Amino acid sequence: MFNQIRLSHWNEAMRSQLALPLRIVLWNGQQLDFSQEVPRVTIRVPSPSALRYLLSPSLYNLGSAYVEGAIEVSGRANDMIAVVNALARAGMHRQRGLAARIIRLLGSRHTRKQDAEAIQYHYDVSNDFYRAWLDPSMVYSCAYFETGAEDLATAQRKKIDHILAKIDLRPGQTLLDIGCGWGALVIRAAERFGARCVGVTLSENQALLARERVERAGLSHLVEIRLQDYRDVAGHFDRITSVGMFEHVGVAQLPAYFRRINELLAPNGVAMNHGLTSTDVQHRGTPYGGGRFIHRYVFPHGELAHLGTVIRCMQEGGLEVRDVENLRRHYARTCAIWTENFEANAERIRQLTDPKRFRIWHVYLAGCTYAFEHDWISVYQVVCGKAGLDPATIPWSRRYMYAAPAGRLTSADLQTSS
Repeated sequence: MFNQIRLSHWNEAMRSQLALPLRIVLWNGQQLDFSQEVPRVTIRVPSPSALRYLLSPSLYNLGSAYVEGAIEVSGRANDMIAVVNALARAGMHRQRGLAARIIRLLGSRHTRKQDAEAIQYHYDVSNDFYRAWLDPSMVYSCAYFETGAEDLATAQRKKIDHILAKIDLRPGQTLLDIGCGWGALVIRAAERFGARCVGVTLSENQALLARERVERAGLSHLVEIRLQDYRDVAGHFDRITSVGMFEHVGVAQLPAYFRRINELLAPNGVAMNHGLTSTDVQHRGTPYGGGRFIHRYVFPHGELAHLGTVIRCMQEGGLEVRDVENLRRHYARTCAIWTENFEANAERIRQLTDPKRFRIWHVYLAGCTYAFEHDWISVYQVVCGKAGLDPATIPWSRRYMYAAPAGRLTSADLQTSS
């Protein structure tokens, strides 16, 4: 009874602030509508004990309640995220700093074992799970929409070509891809440039499928896929890429991460880091408990640094920043398409994973779309090289990044470059 009285007061307070296309259905059949508009989102509260999630409506509390099955939420994911964000914004003001402190305490160590377990938790769901909503090449990072009209597969191919152009990859050079995913970038680099590539990942599922794809493409003589921590890679490479991986490194470890890239980079080599960043200069999580939700359910031990910190840590690692590009708009579009694909293939995806993980990814993808659209998080491509080099080795302009792409090498070219 006490919680119901609190709910009545909460409902009156919320309705005075918000007009939402939301209906709340209680265990006794009572309905609470938040506007005259037809509800696009319905929250079902199956028991009085579940009221506590509504009465403290942070993104973490409501997201956890949904994922754990304590409440039921129906509607399109984008509508669900918009409604829940409005509730959290109206009901919370102090959780952001608290969540950031919790995340820093939990995610500070980043041992090899801890990092491997975190990667396996996120990526070793099943390859079929990711195949159901990614593009055919299974590129799980921000696409590049040159005009905004591209389909996802085209935009992902353009992203890879954009990266290869930025690092000025030349035929026959060596390339290390840190966090190679399912191998799309190294396969493209070998196909177009005859580059001799090493891709490393900590995900067994990714490594197995990437090796199969390399073999099917006839590129085994040029591409090696390793199940290996980047800290254990040896040798020198003309070019190094890291796409969607450094979020797992940890803010405190970033100088050492970039120092290792510097050690692996050949003289006059070029590296590029493509990764998510916080738009909060203190590296705090996304507002209203969203960062805490992602840390618990999606990316254990993941940490986002501000762009300023990334650039400082690159310099501390002995690298000179040469080019920085913001792709926030591109990632908002990418996540929106992933969400559409996820919902369009919902029945198939339910068969590929358990209900809890389905709910996690359902709200996570839509939540990321919202976060990028509202500048809570961003994504940058940063091109760098060894600090202190003769400036004559650096191009005069960025024109080379946007020149007409090189033609695909013939099979004879590929054999010659091996």
